[in-house]
Amino acid sequence: MIPHPPPDADLLQPRALTVPAESAGCRLDAWLAQTLAGLSRSRIQGLIAAGHATVDGHAAKASASLVAGQTVCLTIPPSGPATPRPEAIALDIVFEDASILVLDKSAGLVVHPAPGHADGTLVNALLHHCDDLGGIGGVERPGIVHRLDKETSGLMVVAKTDAAMAGLVAQFKSGGVRKVYLALVHGVPKKTAGLIDTLIGRHPRDRKRMAVVSRNGKQAITRYTVVRPCGDVSLIEACIETGRTHQIRVHLAHLGHPIVGDPLYGSRTRDQAIAGCPARQMLHAARLAFSHPVSREPLDFSRPPPPDMLALMDQLAGGSAQPEYSSKRQFTPRNG
Repeated sequence: MIPHPPPDADLLQPRALTVPAESAGCRLDAWLAQTLAGLSRSRIQGLIAAGHATVDGHAAKASASLVAGQTVCLTIPPSGPATPRPEAIALDIVFEDASILVLDKSAGLVVHPAPGHADGTLVNALLHHCDDLGGIGGVERPGIVHRLDKETSGLMVVAKTDAAMAGLVAQFKSGGVRKVYLALVHGVPKKTAGLIDTLIGRHPRDRKRMAVVSRNGKQAITRYTVVRPCGDVSLIEACIETGRTHQIRVHLAHLGHPIVGDPLYGSRTRDQAIAGCPARQMLHAARLAFSHPVSREPLDFSRPPPPDMLALMDQLAGGSAQPEYSSKRQFTPRNG
């Protein structure tokens, strides 16, 4: 286990900052995030809510509008223990250094504690693996930059420092991260490649589900390629340009080709027609590419699907159906 380094000593010192004329009218949290390198806006909001920031000596809200000449003081306490308890849960670690950790999440593992899943999560495992992860990016979800659904397997990156958290959050927000998924879907799409660009929002009748909506939703963009038809099922490669909840599952179902085994957006009848169909969605985060948030080195990771998905692919294809996971297709971030 690589020990987590102590927080940057400079960050832990109380900071007294004067608001310049050009920043008048800015929100307190936004201005601090722009001014202090190495701290994410969400981290700053948490510090403000905990009373670690003042404006002219008085407590202020994150949304406070600043005035030129005001003095803003921010104190950053050392990272404390997170509320979730550490648990010795095995992790499939692909890469790790002092700033980040990349892992292959197993299907069935919940990412962070939530109602019904107070422990036994990835966060509990991370707190056991990393000695000083508590508080990085938030107490309840330390180190978590992005998520995968419980039954979706594959690659995730975790931040181990505030600086890494800020850098990764910025990349996800700007589109500088490439996320490629493999999915087994029912049927064979008419087009071998395509772009799905819709609004996604809460289902109008079932609030536990997401849906393609005509209004009151957020733009969601998914590019897909048919890798290989396997009888009445197809292996799809999907690259998401946005990160909406259940995006790939919703988009492929909207296309008329729901993911095999998906209990929420799939087809139970079509699943039952497949012998030995696993009781989970056949979706795997196969590739993750981004720039190291500290060194700026380009990083590109790929992992094959787990055994249950590979076995079903082999069964449907009548032999070895593993695709070329390490394909280094050209990737240009949206902001570049």
